Amino acid sequence: MVDVAVEMPAPKVAERVGRGLNGWPMAVLAFVLAVAGVVLIVIGVGNSNGVLITLGILVFVAALIVAGGLTAVSPGRARVLQILGRYAGTIRTDGLRWVNPISTRREVSTRIRNHETAVAKVNDADGNPIEIAAVVVWQVEDTAQAMFEVDDFVEFVAIQTETAVRHIANSYPYDVHTEDGGLSLRDSTDEITETLSAEIGARVQAAGVRVIESRITHLAYAPEIAQAMLRRQQAGAIVAARQRIVEGAVGMVELALDRLSEHEVVELDEERKATMVSNLLVVLCGDRDAQPVVNAGSLYQ
Repeated sequence: MVDVAVEMPAPKVAERVGRGLNGWPMAVLAFVLAVAGVVLIVIGVGNSNGVLITLGILVFVAALIVAGGLTAVSPGRARVLQILGRYAGTIRTDGLRWVNPISTRREVSTRIRNHETAVAKVNDADGNPIEIAAVVVWQVEDTAQAMFEVDDFVEFVAIQTETAVRHIANSYPYDVHTEDGGLSLRDSTDEITETLSAEIGARVQAAGVRVIESRITHLAYAPEIAQAMLRRQQAGAIVAARQRIVEGAVGMVELALDRLSEHEVVELDEERKATMVSNLLVVLCGDRDAQPVVNAGSLYQ
């Protein structure tokens, strides 16, 4: 298993629930104040009453201030509140909410997202150039860290994902050519993707991001060595197939000799046994159909 320990600075902020009220009563209040302010201004103008005009203006301004605190929160999105530059909490409850009117409200998506890396050309653990790409499924878990710990958390996730993919590709061979060779990118998909998810998660944790899953979507040798590696794979397959054929042929020859001896069909000396073994192995291991020659004489002619 590759060491996925990544040293990232400890987060200085953490998400907390922001103070907010149900927005609909405040919306009604803002409407009532606005109507009352307009009515007072109209009455004051009609009666040339400066006090009513001033009062109407103040009431109308109060209505605008109340209305300025109304905030619509969509499902799957959150509002990060800042008051005079200081983090004041996060509103996750969807619907119409009312918050401090002087606060700034930055919207952050908390929906599940996909990021697919471009096909990268890197060297595997054996130094062979390969092409690799991956997709990561992630979600913002801590909105405060996503907004204040990094400049752009979407770009941060993209860069860290590509870095993790390159590191994983450099840490494992594309293929293992021995039976006890360990993990490889091509044959150990589950183990490799688990390690990849762990490394990406460690890299983006400081940004308040949770990695749900990651998968390698493209894996191939680079074009300049693809043909040579294909011939090596074909040679390995041929050797493995021949080995299986030889093992089966030896077993069949042993069975034939045992059956002949058990049923006393014919007695063969060592020389004839060797000849029989040689002929059977040629027939069973050859890649073409044998052309038998019928012996019309005795066994020793």
